[in-house]
Amino acid sequence: MITLEPLRPDHAEALLAFERTNRAFFARSIPDRGDAYFVGFADRHAALLAEQAEGTCRFHLVRDAAGLLVGRVNLVDLADGSAEIGYRIAESATGRGIAKAAVAEACRLAATAYGLTALTAVTTVDNPASQAVLLRNGFALDHEFLLDGRPALAYRRGLAGLR
Repeated sequence: MITLEPLRPDHAEALLAFERTNRAFFARSIPDRGDAYFVGFADRHAALLAEQAEGTCRFHLVRDAAGLLVGRVNLVDLADGSAEIGYRIAESATGRGIAKAAVAEACRLAATAYGLTALTAVTTVDNPASQAVLLRNGFALDHEFLLDGRPALAYRRGLAGLR
């Protein structure tokens, strides 16, 4: 069982530790955030909280049954009833269904709490685990494109019926 909790100011230290611990793991399948992300993390965290307060984004930490931070799920660019979903699960938590459950819960929240009607998602072609999570959560392949020079896939999911 997992829970999603909205990003708060007091999450900064734990979130930074999560990102540092998993940086190399994440960089194997998605573009690296770069050193500047970590150096300016406090300012970045404050900016995310400001975006969330404006209602243009919804950021969530994923906690496992023991309450440990094992991931994050973000809904960004909320506009016209849709948003893009992105997620990161700690290397130590992979293979346990956490990503699937976290995305399912984010879809439910998107429909019920945030009033969204559709979500989009992007993953690189060489990330079959992420593709499987999206497909198992009702996303359908929309198109292929290049993401930072890497082949990528865009997915879309309607949220009707989740209300």
